[in-house]
Amino acid sequence: MGLFKRNPFGHILFIKKWLIRILGLLTHRRFRGFNELQIEGSEIIKNLPDTNVLFISNHQTYFADVIAMFHVFNASLSGRLDNIKNVGYLWNPKLNIYYVAAKETMRSGLLPKILAYVGSVSIERTWRAEGKDVNRQVKMSDISNIGTALKDGWVITFPQGTTTPFKPIRKGTAHIIKRYKPVVVPIVIDGFRRSFDKKGLRVKKKNIFQSMEIKAPLEIDYENESIDAIVEKIEFAIEQHPSFLKVIPQEELIEKERLNEELRNW
Repeated sequence: MGLFKRNPFGHILFIKKWLIRILGLLTHRRFRGFNELQIEGSEIIKNLPDTNVLFISNHQTYFADVIAMFHVFNASLSGRLDNIKNVGYLWNPKLNIYYVAAKETMRSGLLPKILAYVGSVSIERTWRAEGKDVNRQVKMSDISNIGTALKDGWVITFPQGTTTPFKPIRKGTAHIIKRYKPVVVPIVIDGFRRSFDKKGLRVKKKNIFQSMEIKAPLEIDYENESIDAIVEKIEFAIEQHPSFLKVIPQEELIEKERLNEELRNW
């Protein structure tokens, strides 16, 4: 790798590699120390193509979710099965992993800007800006940037566009799936909103059960399935369909209501 080789977004890969190494070392104990991340299905990662893979997941914090996925993906590619033991997997990280994030979030301070350099595909949200509901057109440049990231590697997206559970799936994700025809891998996470603050930067509680389940790629008929059908398939895959509310234990419903109250007062 040339010292100043860049990815399609102009980021110098040498700098990106060292940022991943340093941030990975600083955050490792958050998932294997203060709290223990239970992983299931990481063998799926090793069998994926190098490019045009879209990971879809429910969302619980701004940054901890993505950071955990960077750990799990790189550990799996280094031969670790369902664990992130021995942080040596960070020495040669996969450099073409990207994640979709709100542009205003990634510009909100020095640390978010550093995290953006690691792999953010920053987009303008069409439904919310500066804490207020808005209704604006999708920027085609945002869609094209996601396509560029898929062409170069793997992309993580949170199709609900919010950390509030059981919110509707944004149809933009389904449009991206139909347009670029990626391998779509669902991920279900839990425990992150209990162990971290909303941004996912501060450890709020220790000894919290965290989990990440990586599921088999979805079977999608890119040509014939409707947008609504793909949206419903995503809802079930990441366990955010309204029917899942019926099987959530009562204590989790109480926790959900408490979190909603925190969000309303944010």
